[in-house]
Amino acid sequence: MLNRLYSSLPEKSVSKERFEVPKLESRVQGKKTVISNFSSAVKGVQRDERQLYKFIAKETATAMSIEEGKLIMNGKFYPEMIDKMFSSYLKEYVFCHECKKPDTNIVENHGVKMLKCTACGALSALKKI
Repeated sequence: MLNRLYSSLPEKSVSKERFEVPKLESRVQGKKTVISNFSSAVKGVQRDERQLYKFIAKETATAMSIEEGKLIMNGKFYPEMIDKMFSSYLKEYVFCHECKKPDTNIVENHGVKMLKCTACGALSALKKI
């Protein structure tokens, strides 16, 4: 009976992680760069679109807009550069600075925005965008 039970269980998932970092899908169109899954990627990391928008605008120093869930940037920015920016955003504003888990929320404490980890309870001050 035990063998039947084991055979009826679903196979273990390949990935041991429960959080998967979304990949930004970007392409250069003429003199513009389009990130087609911008809104869904931001929802995947549970952050506000405006915050990532401001972060990328500061990093690239270019004009951009959000249309129908897509981020349209003036200028040519290749996927490697966008992935590097997104990784640095995740490191600073999503992953806990102590335990490196993504279980965090942004809270305000005495006028200072803090990254609060729900896994280990750590509080870290965030850089202003």
